[in-house]
Amino acid sequence: MSDRCRASSCADRQNNLLSDAELDRYARQIILPAFGGAGQAKLKGAHVAVIGAGGIGCPAITYLAAAGVGKLTIVDHDVIELSNLHRQPLFTDADIGARKAEVAADAARRINPHAEAVAVAERLDDRNAEELLSGASLILDGCDNFDTRLAVNRAAIALHVPLLSAAIGAFEGQVALYEGWRAGQACYACLVGSDPDREGINCAETGVMGALAGMIGTMAALEAVRALTGWGAPLTGRLAIVDMLERRWREVGVPEDPECPICKA
Repeated sequence: MSDRCRASSCADRQNNLLSDAELDRYARQIILPAFGGAGQAKLKGAHVAVIGAGGIGCPAITYLAAAGVGKLTIVDHDVIELSNLHRQPLFTDADIGARKAEVAADAARRINPHAEAVAVAERLDDRNAEELLSGASLILDGCDNFDTRLAVNRAAIALHVPLLSAAIGAFEGQVALYEGWRAGQACYACLVGSDPDREGINCAETGVMGALAGMIGTMAALEAVRALTGWGAPLTGRLAIVDMLERRWREVGVPEDPECPICKA
C-alpha cells in the first residue's frame, strides 16, 4: 500500500479537514499508529504562540510549521544581528537589521503554505501578555530573560494554556511543560522563583553551542506536537535536562511550590 493510501485510510474521518495536498505532505507522520489522521487534524486546528525567534525559536518554528500546526504566532521585538546566525538558521546575512518575528513568519509560510504565521514585533510583558497569547492552544517559550518568561507564565496560568518552556546555555539545554493552573501541578515560577531580576544565563557572556540550540528547539517542537495531539507520555510537570558536554540526559519532576505567589496566589 502506498504512503498516500495509508494516509487516506488512517485519516478517513479527517478528509473534510485535510486536503489531498496535505495528506501527501504529512503522509510519513500520518501513518504512525500513535498519531494518525486524528493527530494531524488536531495539529491543523492548533495555534502555537512562540515567544522568541532566536536559537530555540528558529528550529521550533521550522518543525512546527513543517509538522502542520495550523497557526503560529511569533512574538519577538528584536532585530537580526550577525552574531545570531550561527544558531538561528531561519536567517541569513541578507536579513541583518530586519525584525526577527517578521522574517521568521515569512520563513514559516515558505516552509508550509498551509500554515498561518503571524508576526508580533513587540516586547511581551505583563501589560500585553494575555492579549497577545489569548487563543493559543499552547505557548512555546524560548526567550532569553526571566522578566519575559515570568510574564508568559502568569499569562499561561490566567488563560489556562499549557506552557512549554525551553532554555539553553553553553552546552546544556532544558525543556519542561507546565500546567500551573491545575491542582497538584507546578508552574514555571515554582521552579525558578518569581524574581524577574534573578541572575540567569547570558549567551553573550557564557557562549552557546549552535547545534545545541537546534537540538533543544527541535525537542521543544516535538514535545509541543506531543502535547497537542496526545501521543506517548506527556512531559507535564517534568524537566528534561541535556548536558552535551558530557552527553548526559536526565529527567526530573518539578514539584509544585505550595507558597508560589503566581500559581498558588
